[in-house]
Amino acid sequence: MRLDKYLKVTRLIKRRTIANEACDAGKILVNGKPARASYDVKVGDVIEINMGAHPLKAKVLKVSEHVTKENASENFVIID
Repeated sequence: MRLDKYLKVTRLIKRRTIANEACDAGKILVNGKPARASYDVKVGDVIEINMGAHPLKAKVLKVSEHVTKENASENFVIID
């Protein structure tokens, strides 16, 4: 699954267009490297989101095409 779509489906970022713009601006890192919106997300990847005052780091646990709002957080775990 594309990185911008994964960020939207898991609700780490609210809209896909915002996720796409953040990738283009270099604010999204995957495994410590800047990633494009077309990056193919895999289980075990570590995604860093450097937007706003609080950077966020999450590890991908599973990749699902369709996720409900209640189950969105099962796809990743937040790393301190």
